[in-house]
Amino acid sequence: MSIFSIGLSGLHAAQTALHATSGNISNVYTPGYNREVVLLGENNGNGVKVNDVQRQFNQFVATRLNAASGSLASLDTYGTQLRQIDNLLSDDQAGLAPLMQKFFSALGQMASNPGDPAARQGVVGTASTMVSQFSSFGNYLDDIGRGVNEQIAQEVTGINSLTSQIARLNDEIQLARGSEGNAPNSLLNQRDNLVHELSQRIDIRVNEQDSGSYTVALGNGMPLVSSGTPYQLQAGAGQADPTRTMVSYVDGSGNPRELSEDHFKRGKLSGLFEFRSESLDKMQNQLGQLAYSLATAFNEVHQQGVDLNQQPGGALFGIGDPSVFSHTRNTGGVEAAVSITDTSALMSTGFDIRYGDDGYTVTRRDNGKAVAVTFDAATNSLSFGGVELTLNGTPASGDRFLVEPLNNVVSQFELLITEGSELAAAQSNSTGDNRNALALLELQNQRLVQGNATFNQAYAGMISTAGNQMSVVQANLAAQQGLTDQLNALQQSESGVNLDEEAANLIRYQQYYQANAKVIETGSTILDTILSLR
Repeated sequence: MSIFSIGLSGLHAAQTALHATSGNISNVYTPGYNREVVLLGENNGNGVKVNDVQRQFNQFVATRLNAASGSLASLDTYGTQLRQIDNLLSDDQAGLAPLMQKFFSALGQMASNPGDPAARQGVVGTASTMVSQFSSFGNYLDDIGRGVNEQIAQEVTGINSLTSQIARLNDEIQLARGSEGNAPNSLLNQRDNLVHELSQRIDIRVNEQDSGSYTVALGNGMPLVSSGTPYQLQAGAGQADPTRTMVSYVDGSGNPRELSEDHFKRGKLSGLFEFRSESLDKMQNQLGQLAYSLATAFNEVHQQGVDLNQQPGGALFGIGDPSVFSHTRNTGGVEAAVSITDTSALMSTGFDIRYGDDGYTVTRRDNGKAVAVTFDAATNSLSFGGVELTLNGTPASGDRFLVEPLNNVVSQFELLITEGSELAAAQSNSTGDNRNALALLELQNQRLVQGNATFNQAYAGMISTAGNQMSVVQANLAAQQGLTDQLNALQQSESGVNLDEEAANLIRYQQYYQANAKVIETGSTILDTILSLR
């Protein structure tokens, strides 16, 4: 090979290196960009050749970073949602404890002077304010639940968009490899950046095939992307509870299969599901349990008294009825009804009921533990956790039901008495009789919430639960943030662009280019000298 060819090979290598270096510099702040390095090799004694323009990408580090980012996104989403409840409970003016205390103080004033119309109206006014605050609190939690449903649907839309883009890039990368023979680094960067975004939304497993395509799957192995084919997720009403948005996997035949919430371990979807099942449901049930216990206890005592009109006391508070849902895949055609039978045994949770060959099994929704159940064949009813489920018909094996004893209590919590004269403060027609008012007042000291807590203690338990959950989430979030930062720094040390290093490379390759140009110039001078000798 002539000196000209050797020099030209050097110029080509220098140009390629300068192009890679300038690309690194210009993309220093581009998200998902991986630094490129030119690999040179000897061309069998005939100059130099460019073996590859290699992007500095470590799949192992990227996989660990994706997993850490997914866990961080899950905790961050959980914390953001939980903060809404924590802020409400920590607001003294919006709290229920002061309003319950004012209600009991008004009862004390009425007990001191049962014939005073102002004292009686004070009880009605404070009770009305307390009930309104219960309803506002319940509506606020319901709004959060609807917001979670909407966010789940939005996340599913985003996931489907990302998987479609990854599948398209799989096809483009294979096409580019076939036509050029070199790795299309720009397309690879785009794909890895999309995978990183996807891992922040949902827990995934990524495998690279021999062809260079990515196979992306859920944690349970169901594929989301296979070569150029994306598989979709679908958000919709749950099969067990139509009020909750659930996620289904749509297979290749277009058939949706609902995924349980434990399929999602990382990502924003996981954070939303965990918040809903571990915090929102618990708070709604605790609030419902408190309202139900307060209403039933006051109604029972109030109906034992006599009002100013010498009439028996009526119900003081109105409350909502429990709910039961039949699973959409039930085949038995059974209609179910539920009622609360024992307030002291009522648990702050919903229940899953399943009928199988061995009979009925009942489990708590908050912790999955089995609950003792009694079946009455005469009435075709089940008794458990302070409730009774009556079935009209015989279920088929595998039929399932969901019982929510407390989810409608607060939304329909109301004060039924509007006039102070209707308050049953007495137990007889005697003037000045305040025995029933004292009995109503004494309810504040009794452990009526699940048989082990007063009303104030139950509310304090709600505040403590939310506060403890917030503390745990914040601690885990800080730890996960530290781990993610470390992995991100490790990834940047390998794949990130260092401007000082690239500036030095720019000078080095410029000198390399100039030196090879000098080789060609020297060859031309030698050739001219030889020709001039003739």
